[in-house]
Amino acid sequence: MNSGMNAHMNSGSGETLVASRDLRRVFDVSSPWLERVLSGEKKRLLRAVDGVSFEIRKGETFALVGESGSGKSTVAKLVVGLLPPSGGDVTFEGIAKGRQPEAGSVQMIFQDPYASLNPRWRVRDIIAEPMSALNRPADPAARAARVGELLTLVGLSPLDGEKFPHQFSGGQRQRIAIARALSSEPAFIVCDEPTSALDVSVQAQILNLMRDLQEKLGLTYLFISHNLAVVRHMAHRIGVMYLGRLVEVQETEALFENPQHPYTRLLIDAVPDLADIGRDRVPVQGEVPSPINPPSGCTFHPRCPLVTDICKAQAPAFDGRTACHHAGKAFA
Repeated sequence: MNSGMNAHMNSGSGETLVASRDLRRVFDVSSPWLERVLSGEKKRLLRAVDGVSFEIRKGETFALVGESGSGKSTVAKLVVGLLPPSGGDVTFEGIAKGRQPEAGSVQMIFQDPYASLNPRWRVRDIIAEPMSALNRPADPAARAARVGELLTLVGLSPLDGEKFPHQFSGGQRQRIAIARALSSEPAFIVCDEPTSALDVSVQAQILNLMRDLQEKLGLTYLFISHNLAVVRHMAHRIGVMYLGRLVEVQETEALFENPQHPYTRLLIDAVPDLADIGRDRVPVQGEVPSPINPPSGCTFHPRCPLVTDICKAQAPAFDGRTACHHAGKAFA
């Protein structure tokens, strides 16, 4: 790892900006009431997020990773308030549950830059919308000047404000989405797989832009991704999710060098690495079980190479670092 990356990894004030406490979200996916009464069917509840707790320090990037269906994007929506929690809470700068942080202090960058921008609006209006909603700045001329500054900041031209979204490439659209997120001067940005819809050649440009903006503006990120290579480049700390629960949280390099949970090790093994050609790898077996009817005990036990009887009977508690009965144990 180079010195620039080391400098990035050591940033962050240590002061907690965002904290999730026993966050839960349950969706009722039952059939209509009358249909259930006639068929004798019980209610079906999907536990998308089941008791997730973490803290994000000011100036750092905290990443959530896991396979599709692990609950990452649901956590993102809970954190920004797009979904209400079924239990637990999220605090921002210590603000208690039920109160809102200062308007504009939390923003989100969405996965699909093609769907997240209004095709009928000019770029200048898209970027200015949060400022207009907050009436900040109040002077229209100052607002227009700020739009030009933001376009320049994300690597575009102020003249691009006159164009429509369809006139830009995917990477340029995501730059516009980043400029819109920055227009309200947020302290915290949730990034929900912001590069997964982009060409590989463009992904690195967007990731480097986001890191540069973080260092320049002191931003704090919650970064959602299924790509461990991307997360290793971006994050200070990583939380690994499986079936709605956190199974491991570590500093980035510690997690890659010494993963404790079997699921984390299997995910890392799946990342292509030219330095490890010829090494035996243990692939992740099977698929993520249904969150409507999860396995008993540790929900990972049907796919785990270290499974024992206790795994099938008892769910391991999360101790702040990992949730596993056999944490750190080598594969046979």
